[in-house]
Amino acid sequence: MPQNAIGPALNKNLVILHFTVFVWGFTGILGQLITISAVNLVWYRVGIAVISLFFYFTFSKKAYKTELKTLAKMALTGALVGGHWILFFASIKLSTVPVTLVCLSSITLFTAIFEPLINKTRISKMEIVAGIFIITGIVLIFKFETRYTKGIIAGLISAVLAALFAIINSRFVKKHEAPVIAFYELSGAFVWITIYLAITGSFQNFSFPKPTDIGYLILLGTICTSLAYVAGVSVMRELSAFRVALITNLEPVYGILMAFLFLGDRNRVTPGFWIGAVIILSTIFLYPVAQKQVARRKNK
Repeated sequence: MPQNAIGPALNKNLVILHFTVFVWGFTGILGQLITISAVNLVWYRVGIAVISLFFYFTFSKKAYKTELKTLAKMALTGALVGGHWILFFASIKLSTVPVTLVCLSSITLFTAIFEPLINKTRISKMEIVAGIFIITGIVLIFKFETRYTKGIIAGLISAVLAALFAIINSRFVKKHEAPVIAFYELSGAFVWITIYLAITGSFQNFSFPKPTDIGYLILLGTICTSLAYVAGVSVMRELSAFRVALITNLEPVYGILMAFLFLGDRNRVTPGFWIGAVIILSTIFLYPVAQKQVARRKNK
């Protein structure tokens, strides 16, 4: 890629990522509107996403076949994706949505730790500090509740899995197209979640969606999952896994704002929310500036 094209490409990917995170934030609204249980919701969500991606490949006539070894790796990564979503909703059931989102904000910190270890590069102290600032901001927003021990553990493990598959995808996307990665990973997630439901005997109490839920599930599975997943993976051609994780921390902020607008959750917006939002936004927008300043000093 020519040097003068890097800037525009980077800005385009940042816009795509922010829009994707905004869409992810909308999943919380849909989660409240859909009446079926959390695990069933995830199963339908992933299944609809896989079907929509299959239709995409069929009608666009784009190739999606890959070698068996790569397929297996992506399917195994899908286990991380499925595990992340299951633990995310388990954390919500064991604690509260705010506590879960606070735990999920630690993705930034886990990414800053794991990415250098997996890619065999030096751990950036600045990334660790940025991650701590992000966590501090979200703690102020949601008033962390330490009494939900099991929920906190589930949420933190969910964040670890999310950080791991984000790092893995940042490597996959350098060799494979984002829709192909999404198709096989979400297919893998669907298979692993199905196995989970079978092992736990959850199919015996499986609930079918009501007519009012079907439209919301289609929106959740297509726009908020398959499309957003493809977009989230594709930007990793230009953005690091840490940068993606950093901006992804806006998801709870967008979610709260949309709840305020669409669900009338006015009582949930406290002064702590605005203080936390300023910390998060400041960290996200000042981090690249600080990174450039450090790079300039090193080059002198």
